[in-house]
Formats: sequence, structure tokens, C-alpha cells
Amino acid sequence: MTKKENKQNTLRDPAKKQAEVTEEMWLQVNQDYREKVEEFVSVQDLSPASRKQYISVLRQFGWYTVTSMNNKVFHKITKRDFMRYLSYIRDNRKMSSSAIGVRKSVISSFCNHIENIIADEEPEYKMFRNFTRGLPAIARNRTYEKVKVTKDEYDLMLNVLQEDENWLGMAWLATAFRVGARRSEIIQFKTEILDYEISEDSDFVMSHKVRGKGKSVDGKVLEYMIPLDVLPHLKKWVDMRGYESEFIFTTKYGNEIRPMSSAWADDFCSNTLSDILERRVNVHIFKNSCITYLLESGVDIKLVSKFVAHHNDISTTQIYDLRDFEDEKKKIFSTKKKVESEDKDEG
Repeated sequence: MTKKENKQNTLRDPAKKQAEVTEEMWLQVNQDYREKVEEFVSVQDLSPASRKQYISVLRQFGWYTVTSMNNKVFHKITKRDFMRYLSYIRDNRKMSSSAIGVRKSVISSFCNHIENIIADEEPEYKMFRNFTRGLPAIARNRTYEKVKVTKDEYDLMLNVLQEDENWLGMAWLATAFRVGARRSEIIQFKTEILDYEISEDSDFVMSHKVRGKGKSVDGKVLEYMIPLDVLPHLKKWVDMRGYESEFIFTTKYGNEIRPMSSAWADDFCSNTLSDILERRVNVHIFKNSCITYLLESGVDIKLVSKFVAHHNDISTTQIYDLRDFEDEKKKIFSTKKKVESEDKDEG
């Protein structure tokens, strides 16, 4: 039986994932482009995830030059050519504005490398200029409406997962909603956290250092506050999984213990949590929901920004704030009611 896709908060159909450019396809791209891409990627200070993304984007663009530009050499590509490519991934591939922005940014970085480094040494690139500059801004669109996960919904999901004895799911959900860590940071949490000493007057423990989102292999070094109500869920999973591991979030296939993959979290949100709430839930909404819940609870946004969101600027935290401010809105036009009430009292 085919699973019915939940589209309750879907604003438009998402783009289909682009097919991987195989080695056979890649070898059909002109040699000059392939060599320059490989050189460019090799000298960039990128995280492993960013390196993989850069390679994918540049290979996809290279394959597009084969299929739609007659394998045009890179130094002859123009702004008009690149605008055709942007139109293709927007209109034919149905990509979101954020996905298009990522591709434009990567290709722009590659162009800058050629303009600033290679152009001085290779005559055919002497007049090369970054063809991504000066183009119209990418029109913003959204695939999904961001619908926060409320505390009541969080409790509901925990209850259902407990009935299913899904201890790993409960541990992941509690960490995502209450700690606010990203998917890639959650899988770095170690079992040693469960042995940390808890002060009598504290309602959290501080995690060890994890690698956060950021440039280079080191990224941004973070330490997360883990509320005490999360620890029982972590401990339950570790006690029930039946094997020892340095890390909390792991899976076992046969006799092989592996770190939890990104695909696991995606699948868990799409096929388990979405079913429970009967709307689409993805891994990215939990950082928003954690921040929103704390703000709704009255925690100062400066504290949330610094110690939970780990943002350098409050303006970034405000992007994650999904409060609806319904109570505040009701007070905006309450002056007339107040005046009418006063007039009635005077009468």
C-alpha cells in the first residue's frame, strides 16, 4: 500500500531531487572545467558537508553545460547563459529560492576563484569576469509553511512514541524540541552526558563541546544546555538499546553500530512525527519550535539568542521566532472598547 503524502502545510509541490552526476556523466564534461572544479574544491577550507555540496552543485552545473550549452567552455559562459540555467532550475526543476541561492553562491565562489587566481596565469581566462554578479535578485518563494510544534503537540508525540516503545524516537524528539540543537549536532552528543554531576540549584546540564554549523572542518564550537527533563529520555534509550557506544544517537545494523545518519532523522520526521500530528513535520522546524516555546514562556530573547540559539545577533534569533502574538493583537484596537465602557459608566 502506498503511503499517502501529508500536504496540509505544503504551499507548493517540492522540487524532485536532482539525479546524481555519475562518473560516466562527469567525464563527458569538458576537461578544462573538470580540472578547475577539482582544483577549486581542493583549496577551499570547507566542512565535509559543504565540500560534498560544492562538488554536487558544480557537477550538476557542468552536466547542464553538456546537455543545454553544447559543452561550452567555462570562460565563454555569459550572464545570459547563467540566467538560462537559473530559469531552468526554477521553472523546470521547481527549486525553491533558497536552493537556487545555494547554487548561485557556490558557482559565484568558483567564478571568483577563476577571476582572482587563474586569470593571471591562463591567457584564455584573462578577460574572464564573474558572470553571476549584477543579476536580478532571486525572487523568494516557500515550499512549506513553517508551523511551530507546540508544547502540547510535543507531549502528544512523546505519549504516542512511548506507547510504541520507540525509545530512540523519544530521545531524539526531546533533544530536538527542548535543547534546540540541529540534526548534525544532536548526533554528536555522547553518553558521558548522563554521568555529569548535577548541581542542586540547576535545572540543566551543559554538554561537552560539539561542532556547530560554520566554515572549515572545525565549524563553530558549541556547548548546549540540556534541560533535566530530557535526561530520562536519553537514559531510557541508552539502557534499552542493548549495546555500548560512545555516542547516544546510534543505530545498529547486524553487528555494526553506526552513528545516526541524517536520513534517519528525515525519515523519522516525515513518516512518524508527521503521521502523529497529521501535518508535515521536518527536522528544521524543531530549532524554531524550541526558540518559540522559550519566548512564549517569557524567557528574554537575549538569553535565548546567546545560550540556546547560539546566534551572534538577536536579529537572527527573531527569524526563528514563530509566535503568533494573538493576545497582543487583541489589545491593539481595544481603545474604542475602553472609551465606550467609560462612556457607559458615566451615563
